[in-house]
Amino acid sequence: MIDRNHRLPITRQAKALGIARSTVYALLKPVSDRALHLMQLIDRFHLEMPFAGSRMLRDLLALAGIKVGRKHVATLMQRMGIEALYRKPRTTRKHPQHPIYPYLLRGLKINRPNQVWAMDITYIPMARGCVYLVAVLDWYARKVLSWQVSVTMDVHFCLEAVAQAIARFGPPEIMNTDQGSQFTSLAFTSLLKDHGIRISMDGKGAWRDNVFIERLWRSVKYEEVYLHAYETVSGSRKGIGQYFDLYNQRRPHCALGRKTPDSVYFSQQSLTLAA
Repeated sequence: MIDRNHRLPITRQAKALGIARSTVYALLKPVSDRALHLMQLIDRFHLEMPFAGSRMLRDLLALAGIKVGRKHVATLMQRMGIEALYRKPRTTRKHPQHPIYPYLLRGLKINRPNQVWAMDITYIPMARGCVYLVAVLDWYARKVLSWQVSVTMDVHFCLEAVAQAIARFGPPEIMNTDQGSQFTSLAFTSLLKDHGIRISMDGKGAWRDNVFIERLWRSVKYEEVYLHAYETVSGSRKGIGQYFDLYNQRRPHCALGRKTPDSVYFSQQSLTLAA
């Protein structure tokens, strides 16, 4: 989204997108082999025990024979963009430009495609380094509508994923996300509002509010990512893209009566258009 050759200064481009200028100029720092190994283990433990904080993860690593301090674990968790998932008191004040929207799905009967989309970001380990994956999921059909891979967690790749999904399938009625800074940014919420999309956000630390995309992350990691040590960012894009094609088109989903997400999404869309 940042065009370094555009006549508009980078400072103003960053402000318009709602991202920090420092993230545009910052150079990526190499990560040691030990830190990469720790991050991969933390990622696995986090999927299995999402309630584990830095202290418990430190202890789990110790049981695996790896001695590491809690503060270092916390630093790696922050770099990966993960935190222990449990309900916490609302002790932080809301930024006036980053409002938190209410959760709209409680008690809502979701019975058609494009009624509700869900979106989230996850950490993807590679052989040397890591990338971040964002995906847009149709809540009813469990279909992955679009996705993007980035080496940073800036808002731009989230905007690209949403724009891509809307261009292909039209806007949903509701978009549900967590309270991450990418999703509360002015650039992101303005994009949704411009398309008449209602904004829904999970409660702080309430991972069950967006449980279907949490299950998607578990599937993509255990069925694809952990089986392949991606060497390059382009390699991760290729592998993840091939997996999502399989996930949508060929992989039966137990929650869909052993049908594929594509078959449920497009068959229901045809019925809606016929009606």
